[in-house]
Formats: sequence, C-alpha cells, structure tokens
Amino acid sequence: MFVDSHCHLDRLDPGTHHGDLAAALEAARARDVCQFLAIAVTLEDLPTLAEISRAHDDVVISAGIHPLQSLEAEPDVAAIIESAERFGAVAIGECGLDYHYLDKSPDSVPSREVQLERFRRQLIAARELELPVIIHTREAREDTLALIREHVDPAVGGVLHCFTEDLDMAREAVRHGFYISLSGIVTFRNAKSLREVARRVPLDRLLIETDSPYLAPVPYRGKPNEPAWVVEVAECIAKARGISIEELAAQTTANFYHLFRAAAPEAPAGVRDALSRAGLV
Repeated sequence: MFVDSHCHLDRLDPGTHHGDLAAALEAARARDVCQFLAIAVTLEDLPTLAEISRAHDDVVISAGIHPLQSLEAEPDVAAIIESAERFGAVAIGECGLDYHYLDKSPDSVPSREVQLERFRRQLIAARELELPVIIHTREAREDTLALIREHVDPAVGGVLHCFTEDLDMAREAVRHGFYISLSGIVTFRNAKSLREVARRVPLDRLLIETDSPYLAPVPYRGKPNEPAWVVEVAECIAKARGISIEELAAQTTANFYHLFRAAAPEAPAGVRDALSRAGLV
C-alpha cells in the first residue's frame, strides 16, 4: 500500500498515458498505490480538482495558493475558508514561501511581502478549519518556521512537502507536529544529504510523494513524472533506512491518514482494514 501524498493531477503531461488521467491512475493502482492527494496551486483549480475527485474514489484534494503564483487579487481568509469547505478539501495548500527567484527575477514573482501575507492568511484559514497545511518552502527557512510557530496548532500540524532542506529544519518542523515528505529528488545521485534526512527523520513522521508531473525519480529522471513512480521514492527511502519496502509503505500510508484525517473516511476499505489489523490507525 502506497500513497502519493502530493501530485498535480490536473497538470499531468499530455504525453503521460496519452493524456488519459484515468489510465495514469490505473497504472499507479497496478503498483499498489491506493490513495492520491491532488494539490491546488490556486483556488481557481478547485472545480477541476473536485471533478477529478468525484470521478475517482481514491483521490482527495487540497485548497491553496502557491507562493510563486501571480494573482490579480489576493483572496482573504474568508474566501480561502469558503473555497476549502465548498469543494471538500482535506488540507490547505500548497502554500508557503519561495525566495529563490526574488533576486534573480524580482519582477516575475510575488514579492516577499506578498508571499508572507498570502502564507499567513492560509495558515489562519487552516487553523480555523482545523485542517493540516501543505507547505512549500525554498530558501525561506527562518520565515517559514516563524510563521509555523505563530499560527499552526501542533495537534493538527502539516507537512513540509518535497523537502530539500537540512536535518535541523526537519527536526524543528517535526517538533511542531509536522511531517516530512520526500519526492523523487531523494533518488538523485547528488542527494546524499537528503537521503541522510530520509534515514534519520522518525519513520512515523515521513510521507512519500511524486509532485508529478515534476521531479521524476531515477531511473525516469528528465521525463514527465506520474503517480505510479512514488514506488521508486519509497524503494530509495527503504534502502536508505535498511528496512523492507513493505514496512516503509505501511507506515507512510498510516502517516498519511493520521495527518489528513478528513481523508481517512475516504480510504479504500481494504486499506482501512489492513491498517487497523496492523495497529497503525
């Protein structure tokens, strides 16, 4: 049992299974991927994502605004809450801070001030809804952690998705009720330090993801990513930790439902039964 805890199902490459989303999901299910969390990067994504979720019982969705997304107007907290409730989101995000391009191309990305206020509003919405947050953070460590400490209830928590920071940041996030999600980057040859994070973060705080259609894992690096390849991510982490792929799959699946509690009632019956028998939920 595997879960792809972060995928952009509305943005899969047209060449992936000839643009057939159902075929892409079926290919993942054939590899025992039992659940998909489809991620919004704007609130305008939600009608399409909700339609995908209605068509596929094993797809749940988030509601959020990516820090690099350019908008004509910034939604307020009430608009974020209304959208999340109307479309049945199980989390808020992806939201966060990305300062990578601020110096390189400042006119093409939201400013630091806009990103901070956008992130703050989504954290407030998540706290009011008692939903976990899905956080994108890049070159914004201190501001990200400061806002987490200020606004996130550790009992609800969230996830630092596609994690590429160091072990100290991972540990600080875990102390505040967060999970660490690893993508195909962990399989890259130059990702030795990230595999050390994969080895040392507590197993009950790890998630796996594809972030498809981006960041395909080895041996598919350079190709458009797809949910089926979350298995390669799991295999790499299991090898780094010296545990079986079955143990890694079972625990990360349990972790997903512990964090995204609103998704648990939607879990396939066989998954719920297996996790219950294992004492994981």
